[in-house]
Amino acid sequence: MQFRPYFYLMRLDKPIGISLLLWPTLWALWLAAVGSPDLKILFIFVAGVVLMRSAGCVMNDIFDRNIDGLVERTRQRPLATGAVTVSQALLLAALLGLMAFILVLFCNALTIAFAVAGAIFAVTYPLLKRVTYLPQVGLGIAFSWGVPMAFAAVTHQVYSAAWLVFVAAAIWPVIYDTMYAMTDRKDDIIIGVKSTAILFGKYDVVTLAGLIVMFLVLLIQAGIIFHLRNIYFFSLAMAGMLLMRQLWLIRGKDPQKCFQAFLENNWVGMIIFFGIFFGVQQGVAV
Repeated sequence: MQFRPYFYLMRLDKPIGISLLLWPTLWALWLAAVGSPDLKILFIFVAGVVLMRSAGCVMNDIFDRNIDGLVERTRQRPLATGAVTVSQALLLAALLGLMAFILVLFCNALTIAFAVAGAIFAVTYPLLKRVTYLPQVGLGIAFSWGVPMAFAAVTHQVYSAAWLVFVAAAIWPVIYDTMYAMTDRKDDIIIGVKSTAILFGKYDVVTLAGLIVMFLVLLIQAGIIFHLRNIYFFSLAMAGMLLMRQLWLIRGKDPQKCFQAFLENNWVGMIIFFGIFFGVQQGVAV
């Protein structure tokens, strides 16, 4: 059996998705643990991110197997070309999900409960593009669900400040995945796939600018609540500048520049994490 088609099916050749899922999880772990997360919890969450992102990609391609061949960017995906069968893909998704569930069993009961809910979001959000123009909102929930899970694992509760971080983290994927969807907008309109890129239309840049402001304001509020040092707020300023640059890139609707803007969000997540990493004051909890 050749592993290469499965490697591509899990999108392991494109680790940007892992990074974008990982950063909010790391934000939450460092905030919940006041800068000193337990190594066992850290390993569980990092490994879980890789497994669940891979499983999500497999499920997405199962649902999209009949339309991926109609889109230039996705027509060479393993299910679209027949390199992997649907039954093989389902088996792989089940195996990845089982491995992730085994990992979370080493956490407390609250974390396990959140993990079950998160698995439901991960499996169902690819279907949203068929029934609503807001699949990016579903992605935002799925990709930020590691935030309440992290607080549950570390503190055995999810208090209101954690949900503030969750909302901010959920807005971020709406921003970057809309940029991503802008690369396929013409094909998606033809085949009937829905997205925020289509919904926002000619107001896409303006709407994204508003979402960016909301994202940053919520993170500023979180920094105040968690008593983070000034370096954190400096990191938000840097992240804001990057996000403004992304708006500049996508202003002409060029697919390649929209994709470049999407990729640059890895730097946004990283900069915010370093702001939290150096901004947490040991011994100062919420």
